[in-house]
Amino acid sequence: MSSTLSASTGSLLDDHDVLLLDLDGVVYVGPDAVPHAVDALRGAVATGLRLGYITNNASRTPGTVAAHLRDLGVPAADEDVVNSAQAAAAHLAGLLDPGAAVLLVGGTGLRVALTEVGLRPTDDRSEAQAVVQGFSPDLGWAQLSEATHAVRSGLPWVATNLDATVPTPGGPAPGNGLLVDLVARAAGRGPDVVCGKPERALFDAAVARLHARSALVVGDRLDTDLQGARTAGLPGLLVLTGVTGTAELLAAAPRERPHFVSHDLRGLADVHPVVEVSRRSDGAGATCRGAQVEIESGAVVVRAGAPGPDGLDVLRAAAAAAWACADDGRGVDLGGAVAALTGHVERPVEHAAVDGVPGHVAPGL
Repeated sequence: MSSTLSASTGSLLDDHDVLLLDLDGVVYVGPDAVPHAVDALRGAVATGLRLGYITNNASRTPGTVAAHLRDLGVPAADEDVVNSAQAAAAHLAGLLDPGAAVLLVGGTGLRVALTEVGLRPTDDRSEAQAVVQGFSPDLGWAQLSEATHAVRSGLPWVATNLDATVPTPGGPAPGNGLLVDLVARAAGRGPDVVCGKPERALFDAAVARLHARSALVVGDRLDTDLQGARTAGLPGLLVLTGVTGTAELLAAAPRERPHFVSHDLRGLADVHPVVEVSRRSDGAGATCRGAQVEIESGAVVVRAGAPGPDGLDVLRAAAAAAWACADDGRGVDLGGAVAALTGHVERPVEHAAVDGVPGHVAPGL
């Protein structure tokens, strides 16, 4: 697959049969739905698509997650949720004898996943044959210390994921990756296996479970959701409702670049445009419909600022040009890029079209 933006043949709903959706920052943040997510996902189901929910958050069971989604009005069955706790438990079940004790460093979701595969969660490292660590907001010093001692003793150590942060209503907060790093630094070694995104195991399991022929990954994180999509050989849609902003998108490494970009899940109903890139000796340029962006000696210059139907064409052109420069070994002034793009990115008010063009609010990033 190309590591730059792609064009869709129809809307993303037309081109795919299954959506593999991240949750935190895409469908909800904390207890609340992301704006427009519920209606967009209901609309996707109405067109015949199936929904799968792939999350690195190992703190809750699939049943609890699905119930939360249903409470928000999102279509979800328990079996539609695939999480990193299940992947970690499945890995350990293949490593250990049935009934083996596993030191649990995490929450209810991980405890249930271990039990479902025939392993025995324990808080006592003296009887443990392995260590598994997943996110829980209730983890404290005592549990992390117990994990450190167990890891230092040489027990196999499996981490559900390495997300540095988790989205919260107040902004990003420490995630499992930072807690794993604390144990790793204290124990002097890293985990033996990481089972969550961006590894492909979760994606493969979801594709098989949902019998997907043409799945689309939807996420808000470049280093987990979108990198995982490319690892699994699947197209990925980045929604700008979570942790990824303009600077992060422009700086994306080839392995984590999205194929499509939208403000939110309403972008599923859009036809995504062609972005054409030209390379020059001192930089690169890109056009997307009526938008044109050039990068000269690292500086981003907007030559034509037509926002396009969803307000993102200038951002698409800027991202493609920045990626071309990076691939050619040229740097880009990211701070200057964000300033240059301010006023050229619009947010749609709603998806109801007037003469085929959705409405917009005032420009802004």
